[in-house]
Amino acid sequence: MSTIFRSEEMTLCQLFLQPDAAYSCISELGELGIVQFRDLNPNVNAFQRKYVNEVRRCEEMERKLRFLETEIKKDELPIYDPEDNPDAPKPREMIDLEATFEKLDHELKEINTNADALLRNFNELTELKHNLTMTQGFFDDAISRPGGVMEDINGDRDIELGGQTTTTTSGMKLGFITGVVPRERMVAFERMLWRVCRGNVFLRQAEIPELIEDPLTGEKIHKTVFVIFFQGEQLKNRVQKICEGFRANIYPCPENPHERRELAMGVMTRLEDLTVVLSQTQDHRQRVLAATSRNLRTWQIKVKKIKAIYHTMNMFNNDVARKCLIAECWAPVSELDRIQLALRKGSEASGGGTVSSVLNRMVTREQPPTHHKLNRFTQGFQNIVDAYGVATYREINPMPFVVITFPFLFAVMFGDAGHGILVSVFALWMVLKERSLKDKWKNQEVWTIFFGGRYIILLMGLFSIYTGLVYNDIFSRSMNIFGSSWRVRFDDKTLNKGDAVTLEPTPYLYNGTRTYQQMYSGTPYPIGLDPVWQLAENKITFTNSIKMKFAIIIGILQMGFGVFLSLWNHLHFNHRHAIYLEFLPQIIFLACIFFYLIILIFYKWTHYAGETATGAPSLLIHLINMILMTYPNEPESSRQFYTGQKALQTILILIAVACIPWLLLGKPIYRIMMNKRRANYSSVTHANASSESETEEQHDQQQQSEFHEPPQKVKKQCQTLFFNEKLI
Repeated sequence: MSTIFRSEEMTLCQLFLQPDAAYSCISELGELGIVQFRDLNPNVNAFQRKYVNEVRRCEEMERKLRFLETEIKKDELPIYDPEDNPDAPKPREMIDLEATFEKLDHELKEINTNADALLRNFNELTELKHNLTMTQGFFDDAISRPGGVMEDINGDRDIELGGQTTTTTSGMKLGFITGVVPRERMVAFERMLWRVCRGNVFLRQAEIPELIEDPLTGEKIHKTVFVIFFQGEQLKNRVQKICEGFRANIYPCPENPHERRELAMGVMTRLEDLTVVLSQTQDHRQRVLAATSRNLRTWQIKVKKIKAIYHTMNMFNNDVARKCLIAECWAPVSELDRIQLALRKGSEASGGGTVSSVLNRMVTREQPPTHHKLNRFTQGFQNIVDAYGVATYREINPMPFVVITFPFLFAVMFGDAGHGILVSVFALWMVLKERSLKDKWKNQEVWTIFFGGRYIILLMGLFSIYTGLVYNDIFSRSMNIFGSSWRVRFDDKTLNKGDAVTLEPTPYLYNGTRTYQQMYSGTPYPIGLDPVWQLAENKITFTNSIKMKFAIIIGILQMGFGVFLSLWNHLHFNHRHAIYLEFLPQIIFLACIFFYLIILIFYKWTHYAGETATGAPSLLIHLINMILMTYPNEPESSRQFYTGQKALQTILILIAVACIPWLLLGKPIYRIMMNKRRANYSSVTHANASSESETEEQHDQQQQSEFHEPPQKVKKQCQTLFFNEKLI
């Protein structure tokens, strides 16, 4: 029972592990998950520890696995999760894993390199195919319209087009350059040609109807084929520089139409061959990635376990004299038998069963870590508590109380039975299907949050159904299940006088009208709020008032419960001073103001009936007047509840004010006094120790003087002894 309300009792243990068996022992302890190791080499650099090379090898394997995972996701292949949690591989299996990952990494990189080269070649040939096709169209168009090109440059010169050569008047012929440029750069490209070449070039262009993958960037974009006609080497150099500046791809284009036709046929043949090779390369890549995806998660878990084991072993001390590794760890006292069994199992698995690992409990004054035993139900609630702060060692754990208070306070706010049913059904589905849903959408952050808090959501829904029935609120509507306790007894003439009438809870006459009758049966609605309030104009005012008072009562009781939990802690740790300096001023301050407010709430509910409800004092104004110590008689909301209220509230306020310095200064003064007492005690102890040491020194000197007497006395004693020997 104590483990539910308090953390586990922990002990500091010292482990003596054989170097050959340390890996297997740490692997077994890691599977248990109940041991926290201490770093015995805090001043040693991470790169100077014993197993740093093994950790680096694990990081390199993780890098290769991340590369494989990226390639698998790029091809949108499913990654299969292992059915069982794989064990940490043996140290010798690490070499096999490295070889497997190196082979896959090298093979996949080679496939990617070849595929990129083939794809780049394919794209270039595709552009060349469109370039030849459209360039041939340009020349065919020029042949069908003789002199069409020359009319744009110089009307009295001829050119060589389509294999028909005619010389110009100057004896020169036109040259041309063909290529492909992105469509969005075509306007700027044409403008730059016109300005640099001063209008001495002729440009023909045509858009490629399909998207072309750029050989440099790999993006599919719209491109345009162009042909530039010019005259002279100087213009040719300018045109080539402009093409380079706009990153246009220039392709060779023969002047002879027969050569262009042969080149086009050769390009088509090469494209067909490349298509087949690319398809085979992609199929091979798919097979490699599909085989990898089946084991990827298993490999990742194994590498993480290997890395965690070696990282933990880097915290150990290496005792050269004893030829063993020394480790220190915190462990629950109740789990020591399981830890011993895991160490024995690890030693046997490593083949070093002749010398088993040794576990010794150590005595220390250090603060142990906090460890709670959790299960699937309590894990979510413990996460909520830890979000506000982790309890210190052996302190009261609020989690068992949060199991009820957190969902109930949510339900007090939510308060709708219809929506509560929907929430409960959703949470119940997650609870019943948790085995199949555990790893289904684990990469979705929102789903992970909902699934982790499935039991919290279930209790929220159940409590919301209860509070919804109390509020009589089902999908924001009231249900008349048991029949209302109110009856409208007005006649039609009275009802037609106004848009609304007042239902009086008592037969007394308030407005001087004799048409009021008994409209309340006197028997309350069996569960929750009467459904007649759904039709009332003052429903919000009434329900908000009653909900606010309920919230105040529940909140103050929860604060008081928390203060009494601190008393439980003080008694457990034997902090008697904290009871008088913390608990008492806290609970007295809480009682003088807030517990007293709860009493006034119940007093008002029980002492004011329907006929006197309009003149009842206001709780809020009374609390303000109590703090300000003013008690006016007007208006009615400021009048006193009972006789002697002024004197009692004045005493309560004075007591509450006195608790403030008591609470703020009591414990610091006590700490100062205790520190001075310890300092005096240590000085007295030091003086006594010094006097005792002086006494011991004097006693030692006396003993030395007895054993080391003057030489003359010793000589006389020797002579006497020699004489006596002669007599003998």
